[in-house]
Amino acid sequence: MSFLSLAFIERLAEERIKQAQEEGAFDALPGRGRPLDLEDDAHVPEDLRLAWRVLKNAGCLPPELEARREIHTARELLASLTDEAERYAQMQRLNLLITRLNLSRRRPVQLEARQEYYEKVVARVPVKGKRPE
Repeated sequence: MSFLSLAFIERLAEERIKQAQEEGAFDALPGRGRPLDLEDDAHVPEDLRLAWRVLKNAGCLPPELEARREIHTARELLASLTDEAERYAQMQRLNLLITRLNLSRRRPVQLEARQEYYEKVVARVPVKGKRPE
């Protein structure tokens, strides 16, 4: 199917929806005027859904997501600090949080060329007995 035919189908569908709205075809639908339930708990087994909702509403997150949230908060705080001693303490805390997250993962940490940590490691690790400049 070409792009033009997809665009035509999309435009036709939008026109038909608009026409149906103007004719009042959607006025008697159940749930009209109420917010949609957009929670997707289809991946949660049915017997665990109630407990999952209670924990979610209480602000509990899975451990990895909680750790990522803490890392994000620590990075934001680090960016706003101006005192060198406070920045150093925050960097140590951030390094600890990242280390804990990496240790909790089931797969090994992948160092990518774009990561700051990768660049720092490359700058400090000697290659064949030579110290980097």
